[in-house]
Amino acid sequence: MSIKFSKDHEWAKLEGDTATIGITDYATHQLGDIVFVELPAIGAKLKMGEVFGTIESVKTVSDLFAPMTGDVIAVNNDLENNPALVNEDAMGAGWICKVKVADPKEFDKLLSEADYKKICD
Repeated sequence: MSIKFSKDHEWAKLEGDTATIGITDYATHQLGDIVFVELPAIGAKLKMGEVFGTIESVKTVSDLFAPMTGDVIAVNNDLENNPALVNEDAMGAGWICKVKVADPKEFDKLLSEADYKKICD
């Protein structure tokens, strides 16, 4: 199991042909308190680099960009009642959706943790 990052501050954890997707701790600190997460629909087709939803904080509304292409097979319904989970555990309980990936090679195009940290400094 490996986690990689997009330049847009999303992460993807690839397990077999399924990627769990969320936003990074860095992004949550920039946004502040999360008050709403627009979840994609089950069956929605995500395309790498394209908007698949929004996340709203007390400060702003930001687009969510798909780190990988694929079909949404699960969403984190806990975020509907408790969007603050993203602030509390962005890389764990605050995940946004799971995607059956179309092309696992896209994972190699994402940033390593070290490379991602460089763009956050």
